[in-house]
Amino acid sequence: MNALKTTYDVVVVGGGLSGLTASIYLAKAGLSVLLTEKSNKLGGRALTVKKKGAYLNLGVHAFYQDGKGEEVLKELNVELKGANPPASVVAIWNNKVYTLPTDPIKLITSRLFSLSGKVELIKFMMKLGKIDTAKLSHLTFREWAEKEVVDPMIRHVIYSICRANTFVLRPELHLASTAVKQLQRTFGGKAFYIDDGWASLIEVLKYKAEQAGVTIMTEHSVVEISPSDNGLQVSFASGDLLDVSSVIVATGLTETCKIVKGADQTSLTKWKKQAHPIKAACLDVVLRRLPSRCSFSVAGFWLDAPLFYNNPTSVAKYTEQDDGSTVIHMVKQLGENPSYPEEDKWQLEQALDLIQPGWREEEIARQFLPYITVASDFCSFNKVGSYSGPDVPEMTGLYVAGDWTGHEGELLVDAVFAGAKRAAQVVIKQKREERRKG
Repeated sequence: MNALKTTYDVVVVGGGLSGLTASIYLAKAGLSVLLTEKSNKLGGRALTVKKKGAYLNLGVHAFYQDGKGEEVLKELNVELKGANPPASVVAIWNNKVYTLPTDPIKLITSRLFSLSGKVELIKFMMKLGKIDTAKLSHLTFREWAEKEVVDPMIRHVIYSICRANTFVLRPELHLASTAVKQLQRTFGGKAFYIDDGWASLIEVLKYKAEQAGVTIMTEHSVVEISPSDNGLQVSFASGDLLDVSSVIVATGLTETCKIVKGADQTSLTKWKKQAHPIKAACLDVVLRRLPSRCSFSVAGFWLDAPLFYNNPTSVAKYTEQDDGSTVIHMVKQLGENPSYPEEDKWQLEQALDLIQPGWREEEIARQFLPYITVASDFCSFNKVGSYSGPDVPEMTGLYVAGDWTGHEGELLVDAVFAGAKRAAQVVIKQKREERRKG
């Protein structure tokens, strides 16, 4: 094995959104930073695949504004390019497609709700934005919904929208404060689709990191992080060794446990045992054009199944050429359930037949992701006040970041950005104290 000659204040493991964000904060604070990524590309789950001139994210991706993610991007002076979709959505119930009303006029003519349900839905939409979500920490999302919503069909709609915008399948595990906040953002039109896929955001963050002085090494896999006389020792698959006082591991929870020596003697094992990973089956297709002229809906919510339809190209740029080609995402929310790839793919194709009949004749490319990890964990009801990271208390100098380190009110990309910032701030504070004393 060979010792790397260059020394760094911090090593960040993982070149996805979390690792890039943490490295930028660290470098801007004057620290020398090495960012390592095992793949030949940065991005992690924010990778974008190009097929037939179309940009395919790894499943459906939406950025929600007015959250921790947007707060961090503003601090880093990152501006997103894309668009907020219009409120053009449908609901699917008993294999029938209904327009989901988003204004009083559409609601009056809706065949989905009873008269009493229409009245209740109007009242619900009027008061939703005024709810103080900070007062809901003591409730699960199911408890809140069963208490606040009388009409069963409205509950179906609320549960379906929340499954789609959080990927959390079980409302009894979901914090009401987090779920309702996400509903507020959804009904408030805060969903945002990024032009050219999420790889465009990765490129901006990479540029910001390099400008700040971060050293980036791709195809440099870390196989072990262990305590050493000088703090921590990072071992690479190449045989290189690096002694460093601080390491931020910005990977998934399972991978973090694999590369940290003695993880079973640390809080990492406890966090892993308590985790509720979020999984999904995703079918992404590229069509020459939309086959159904009457179905230009941005989203489709199945009220009686964990399925979701999304057409981001209705508002954002997902193709190289403006030739009418369209990217469609179909998602089955699996939660912690096992994957049955062929069955799940068949179900997604059948669902797309319902909402876009004739799509098979227009298909020019696809990707099927049978069991993608949407998030390694989320801040569930039983974790309030007992969060994962950012420090691993049993191993001095070791910190963690990622989608599984979110606090109350943080989910998915909000948890990613907020967790990265927290980890970086702890390291920055520690380094400043060391320098002051030394």
